[in-house]
Amino acid sequence: MDQSEADERIEIGDGDDGDHHHKQPLLVRRRTNASSQLAIVGANKSPIQSLDYEMIENDLLKQDWRSRTKVEIYQYVVLKWTLALLIGLITGLVGFFNNLGVENIAGFKLLLTNNLMINQKYHQAFAAYFGCNMILGVGAAALCAYIAPAAAGSGIPEVKAYLNGIDAHSILAPSTLFVKIFGSILGVAGGFVVGKEGPMVHTGACIANLLGQGGSRKYRLTWRWLRYFKNDRDRRDLITCGAAAGVAAAFRAPVGGVLFALEEAASWWRSALLWRTFFTTAVVAVVLRGLMQFCHQGEGKCGLFGEGGLIMFDVNSLEPAYTTPDLLAVIFLGVIGGLMGSLYNYLVDKVLRTYTTINGKGPIFKILLVMVISFMTSCIRFGLPLLSKCVPCSGECPNSPSTGFSMHYDSFQCPPNHFNDLSSLLFTTNDDAIRKLFIDSSESANAAFQLSSLIIFFVAIYLLGIVTYGVAIPSGLFIPVILAGASYGRLVGTVLNPFTDLDAGYFALLGAASFLGGTMRMTVSLCVILLELTNNLLMLPLVMLVLLVSKTVADCFNKGVYDQIVMLKGLPFMEAHAEPYMKNLVAGDVVSGPLFTFSGIEKVGTIVHALKVTGHHGFPVIDEPPLTDAPELCGLVLRSHLLVLLKHKTLFTRKRIMTRSTIIKKLKASDFAKPGLGRGISVKDLEFSEEEMEMFVDLHPITNKSPYTVVETMSLAKAALLFRELGLRHLLVVPKIPGRPPIVGILTRHDFMPEYILGLFPNLNRHK
Repeated sequence: MDQSEADERIEIGDGDDGDHHHKQPLLVRRRTNASSQLAIVGANKSPIQSLDYEMIENDLLKQDWRSRTKVEIYQYVVLKWTLALLIGLITGLVGFFNNLGVENIAGFKLLLTNNLMINQKYHQAFAAYFGCNMILGVGAAALCAYIAPAAAGSGIPEVKAYLNGIDAHSILAPSTLFVKIFGSILGVAGGFVVGKEGPMVHTGACIANLLGQGGSRKYRLTWRWLRYFKNDRDRRDLITCGAAAGVAAAFRAPVGGVLFALEEAASWWRSALLWRTFFTTAVVAVVLRGLMQFCHQGEGKCGLFGEGGLIMFDVNSLEPAYTTPDLLAVIFLGVIGGLMGSLYNYLVDKVLRTYTTINGKGPIFKILLVMVISFMTSCIRFGLPLLSKCVPCSGECPNSPSTGFSMHYDSFQCPPNHFNDLSSLLFTTNDDAIRKLFIDSSESANAAFQLSSLIIFFVAIYLLGIVTYGVAIPSGLFIPVILAGASYGRLVGTVLNPFTDLDAGYFALLGAASFLGGTMRMTVSLCVILLELTNNLLMLPLVMLVLLVSKTVADCFNKGVYDQIVMLKGLPFMEAHAEPYMKNLVAGDVVSGPLFTFSGIEKVGTIVHALKVTGHHGFPVIDEPPLTDAPELCGLVLRSHLLVLLKHKTLFTRKRIMTRSTIIKKLKASDFAKPGLGRGISVKDLEFSEEEMEMFVDLHPITNKSPYTVVETMSLAKAALLFRELGLRHLLVVPKIPGRPPIVGILTRHDFMPEYILGLFPNLNRHK
């Protein structure tokens, strides 16, 4: 049974069981969580369903596969690669448009404020800066609050959950895609300490889902040639390509995008998918390079500030010289990153729980919370530089920002030929701040930062990143984490400068890597993303070392930030490993009734009653005499397939007879295709007369005759691993001893959730 399939679960036990190594509780009554909060920012609650990643083998689908010609099979293969091409093209275009919007909107805002500062109109400058940020922030919040609540936040946890087999409402809808794109532009340009990289992953997944769902029946735009992709298995592969394309578009890191999808996003992987994902990210890289070349050909082609470089943080290409003592400093950075990263995750979790209460009160409260954070951020970005000392320039000190470029220098309130180093970090876009922290100090005498400025900047960004994530705007975690890590890395590099050969810019890169490893707990993909991001492969050994150290340290305290958010949202995520206590249980311990079964030829009224009184999405089909000598399990039939069959009333018969050939002739495999968007057939949409309710229908042609089964004595740990690795929605439990009914129960992902198991058996030691 799915998470939404039962109202109550009752387990009665008394004394020791010979097959168990624990005491069962006398009576446990537990009400299941039939709904889960989709977005942490207070989205409407909706039932969570599982996805059907299993390959269904019934007579109808087998006949459809056998009837396909070589041309149709070739068409299917070509379409898969064509869709991968389109995903790469569109995601690349959206990524470029996203960057263009942020650069120009933020550039205009900063130029307006800077011009007022030059004329010593400080109050008007703050009013202009704060006003622009507030308008942009409220715009992003209004889009999320009223149009697509699921677009708030990063989106990576939702994509990760979908690829794990969880179908939460609206996470990949067109409205979510629209709000994700424009809300991200407004939020990042509005000065919030957020990134557009996480939202780009969600955007890529939404684009892939929209392309593969076969059009819209609602608007009569169904594309027949995409009928082959109207199943969860193919959509999963497309969305994996979309998630990888999102990373490639956000960071210009095609290989990093593939590895991110492999390491963090996807729960199932195979070599054929690797090729398509790599092809998709390669297309993204080509599109971005071509568009950037177009912008660099002449002034004004992409706006006044349209040459921002799409997040390429070039680090000095000279080979970094380091010795054995430098490795100790790198290990020290890794330890700091692990400690600070685990603390960051802990505080983010606490803030998200608080924001859930606030945002749950309605859209107005979501917008008010965004306004408060926007005001606080504007005050910090504008006010803290006023407390910093001005530093004399070694040469000419141009004003920044100005039309077309944004340099390290920022005069702010300083006299001529002086600049404010803290202002150059706070009073700019987040991407530019990272570029400045990564600058090699040997390249310019003005590239050095005061220790006080680095400390103030780190504390401000660290805290702002925590309090900003969770408000009702599309917001990524990558950039805030990179900013905080680069700032304390640069700080350590500046302090150790007399004792090390490594430049402070390299320490900034290593600090960013350590903090990313401490918060997100990824290693391989982060390593490649950072190296592609900085266009420097020479730092590979040190980046690998710092990531391994930071992840190891942080794992001692809590989980990665995305895993924590998945848990916080109540998404029933199947982990890659079984919990230790599952070895003390068997599959038969957690299945519960009542179990609804159908005969191979069943009365229509019985089917309709079961569909109305339960939320089950899978029903065992039992063949009984005279069809067989004894009751035996025929297979499993899905609710969605039953509804399609019931819709065709001409297939009903007055007698209990088999009508396999008639059903196969009158129905096509496309009739059972899962709708991409919108609501499918519901039992409430079907009406039957009393005469029809007494008629019979043959379920054999639509029954999956080869469902995955396990014996009731299999350990729950082994069953959990089997369930996840095969991408199942239903796992049938059969009796070990002959002579009993042919099926004991059905395991779904809900039955493997720790909360449910420990609720049934509170005396279990969850650590062994």
